Amino acid sequence: MAVAAMSAQTMSAQTVEESKTFFDNWYIGVNGGVSTPAKGHQVLKNITPEASLRVGRWITPVFGLAAEGTVNFGKDYKTGSDYSWHNSFDEEFMYFYDNKTFIKNVRVSLLGTTNFSNWFGGYKGQPRTFELIGIYGLGWEHCFGGLKRDNAEGLKSNFWAAKLGMDFTFNLGKAKAWQVYVEPNIVYNLEGPAHGVQLNLNYARIGVLAGVNYKFGNSNGTHNFKIAELKDQAEIDGLNAKINELRSTVNAKDGQLSAKDAKIRDLENALRECQNKKPAAAVKPATATNLQPTVLFRQGKSVIDAAQYAPIELIANYMKSHKDAKIEIKGYASPEGNAEFNQKLSQARADAVKNALVKKYKISADRLNAVGCGVTDKLFEEVEFNRVATFNDSSK
Repeated sequence: MAVAAMSAQTMSAQTVEESKTFFDNWYIGVNGGVSTPAKGHQVLKNITPEASLRVGRWITPVFGLAAEGTVNFGKDYKTGSDYSWHNSFDEEFMYFYDNKTFIKNVRVSLLGTTNFSNWFGGYKGQPRTFELIGIYGLGWEHCFGGLKRDNAEGLKSNFWAAKLGMDFTFNLGKAKAWQVYVEPNIVYNLEGPAHGVQLNLNYARIGVLAGVNYKFGNSNGTHNFKIAELKDQAEIDGLNAKINELRSTVNAKDGQLSAKDAKIRDLENALRECQNKKPAAAVKPATATNLQPTVLFRQGKSVIDAAQYAPIELIANYMKSHKDAKIEIKGYASPEGNAEFNQKLSQARADAVKNALVKKYKISADRLNAVGCGVTDKLFEEVEFNRVATFNDSSK
């Protein structure tokens, strides 16, 4: 039955998220009820109470495993001493245990569990309100006390037992974290006297239990299995292609940025070399209408890089040395992109340089005129070099 349940789960397992950790889908529960020998006794007269603790885990929505510990209580129905649950119609094999303890016997079992509702109806994303769950497995049982009859051939105080049952289960609460169930069951002594290992009603006990389980929270945020959101292969292939395309674009942009950073470093080095050189005595840059220093900007930006304050400082010193000079600052943009945006960008670059001269170098604003000249590719051969602000002495 367990193998069949696991095989049937193959189809539905494709749509259920796998457990992310070992601690997913565990539960703990207790139950209690009554049992009586299956044959050879008056059922109502020979009822004895029992109680169990059960800990289990669902491997899939259909198949699970559980460990159960059970305690039986009661006294011998005929003599007042504890009476074994083994009996036979043959008086020769009617055996009794002589025990004065309150506990009659204990059993530890390893059980398989099969959710027949999910097996045949499929799992819909959360448990149904009512479900049928089969339980089945083997256990080791110990009966307390010794035999009353010396000729009790084959009867054992320790033996293997098999349990079969059906849980009529109700899942409660919004999260379906609690279960209550009623469980009719039968437990066989597999090592009854003189009969070998077998399922024999003469060595069996039937019972009814009522129990409650609590299902612990899972890593998926619920107390139960969750349906996976599956993608078809075509959609997955499309997403992978898009990811690869974006990676290629990012790599290309990184290469472009590295090249531009290298050019900026070269310009900065050239600027430092120029600053360190002493100008020849015959050179009089103040007599030229177009002043030499330029301020270079990054693509699409109007923010002045730290290295670009050097040419601005040269202009500031020039104006401090020439009190009558009035400077026209012209901002430019390279040809890439929208013309309207580039016009605004060129004006923003000219304004940024003007603000730096006024605020940082204390040049009077009325000596400065910022003009956005829009797009150009005429100033320099390299396109990137046209993202600049230039200076003209309008008083010359």
